[in-house]
Amino acid sequence: MSSVLTELFPHPIVQAPMAGGVSVPQLAAAVSDAGGLGFLAAGYKTADGMYQEIKQLRGLTSRPFGVNLFLPQPETADPAAVDVYAHQLAGEASWYETELGDPESCGDDGYDAKLAVLLDNPVPVVSFHFGVPAREVIDSLHRVGTLAFVTATTAEEARAVERAGADVVIAQGVEAGGHQGTHRDVPETDGSGIGLLSLVAQVRESVGIPIVAAGGIMRGGQIAAVCAAGASAAQLGTAFVAAHESGAHALHKQALTNPLFARTELTRAFTGRPARALVNRFLREHGPYAPAAYPEVHHLTAPLRKAAAKAGDAQGLALWAGQGHRMARELPAGQLVEVLAAELAAARTALSAGGAR
Repeated sequence: MSSVLTELFPHPIVQAPMAGGVSVPQLAAAVSDAGGLGFLAAGYKTADGMYQEIKQLRGLTSRPFGVNLFLPQPETADPAAVDVYAHQLAGEASWYETELGDPESCGDDGYDAKLAVLLDNPVPVVSFHFGVPAREVIDSLHRVGTLAFVTATTAEEARAVERAGADVVIAQGVEAGGHQGTHRDVPETDGSGIGLLSLVAQVRESVGIPIVAAGGIMRGGQIAAVCAAGASAAQLGTAFVAAHESGAHALHKQALTNPLFARTELTRAFTGRPARALVNRFLREHGPYAPAAYPEVHHLTAPLRKAAAKAGDAQGLALWAGQGHRMARELPAGQLVEVLAAELAAARTALSAGGAR
């Protein structure tokens, strides 16, 4: 593992920042204490809400951790298309006895305010999703001792990450659960993402900074594989959704291994941006018609998802999950890190033994 990373965490295991209440301080603390790198997700929170979670996490662990920010998105949504989608969702609102959300609320996710908090109260790592922060932003983080990780889904995006001065690129394969971290939302490329092993190899030949591989990883043997392909560490999200400390709804945790939810699909149904989720009724009915409109669609559907959770209806939830979801293990997060580390060591020993013959 790169020396940049070994000083932060001994095991090459990063807990993905999962917005929407999954990546709570208890989860991040357990992962960091076990030798991985725990993450908080600032997406959809206020700057003060993020700060309060950081304070809570610091009270739970003295180990390094990270905080993830969503970059503001250009205003490209067609208001007419959002209005049409809202009309299509009227039946859902009636069914769940709630109102649709305001699609125009907080379009930049409070990015500047959150960044100001992180510069005044530095954390070990800040990661970015949905684009590349300005060079001056990364330089300002470096001045306060914070490392910058940035997601990329292609080799071209990875080169942009390196040019901006980031310390680490997170290479996210199409297998990943939740939102694809593409730098531009181009509907014409929906479903054309690159598989993780191919992506890591391409990124390794394109940049000189360390790579953290993300996408469908659920076992230590897979961590060994991406490290053999050129990554320094692996980022796991879905594997930690089922952890005891995870803030995921119980229905979400159960759905990962429920035979009723047999596969995942990239969809715009819940947020207006491509994100991988377990296929349920809402995704099937609304995915084909959802417009490219993020975060407008996210705000529009938020009350529906909240009402579905309250009603105990998994068919109306955004069940974010990577392609390896059926391999999820319900363990305490710290124990999961230990199991993954043991599997990784066994895989590396097997690879060494095979190469020695």
